[in-house]
Amino acid sequence: MGVQDVLEHLQRLGLSGYEAKAYVALVAAGRPVNGYEVAKRSGVPRSTVYETLGKLVARGAAFELRGASDATDYLPLPPASLLDRMRREFDGSVAVLETALPAVVAEPEQHMIHNLKDGEAMLARAEDVVAGARRDLFLSVWPEETARLGARVHEAAGRGVDVSIMSFGSGADANGSGGALPGNVYEHRYSAPEAVLEDLGYRLIVVVGDRREAVVGGFGADGSAWGIYTADPAVALMAAEYVRQDIALQLLADRVGAAELDRLFATDPGLLRLLGRTPSNH
Repeated sequence: MGVQDVLEHLQRLGLSGYEAKAYVALVAAGRPVNGYEVAKRSGVPRSTVYETLGKLVARGAAFELRGASDATDYLPLPPASLLDRMRREFDGSVAVLETALPAVVAEPEQHMIHNLKDGEAMLARAEDVVAGARRDLFLSVWPEETARLGARVHEAAGRGVDVSIMSFGSGADANGSGGALPGNVYEHRYSAPEAVLEDLGYRLIVVVGDRREAVVGGFGADGSAWGIYTADPAVALMAAEYVRQDIALQLLADRVGAAELDRLFATDPGLLRLLGRTPSNH
């Protein structure tokens, strides 16, 4: 991780851009330094460096050292202490907001459905759905997507969420450990994943939490992606039923055999009508 990554993460935790640069400069100096040297090391303008250092001192991320000549040098709060303080403040704010935010939330006039602009947005929203589940999770996923979601699914299973997964792959854990995904995992063999991919033209992802919110989308072979998030319980229920029916079909294929299912799909009038096909002459 480079300095730019460190600066970006410090800003995510509440420091301004100048504050992050000044703090990193103090840490990198390894000794007390004055404002002029902080400006030179950090790129913070000299016109604002003392204001920036004052803000770091006010938040406890730096300390002033006054010498005999009344010159002021600065020392940083050690990184471990700063991060521990930020963690405590963050956890404290979250604890307060868990009670305070629901009290000010108005009931939505309509259930939310919105588009997800790209694959990253879709996977981030899917992570939110998995992290928010408290009762059950239904997932229909491919290895490329479980690589991102696997750790969150493990966390959900660890807090007692009932997990059901239709896996278009071996069911290997997606988080890099090589172990098994948690919960009830069913490998999609009827039809084979490559046949499904050829038929659809994309990898379909369905993630449903507590049958009240869902992410549904697709990933194309060309890197394109489309998807939606919905908190409409009717749509979420339908998405969960899609996964449940796919699992049921796989269980049926395991029980009676793929050949028998193929025969039924080729000859049964009701199935043929649903599939938009005409009866075979054979």
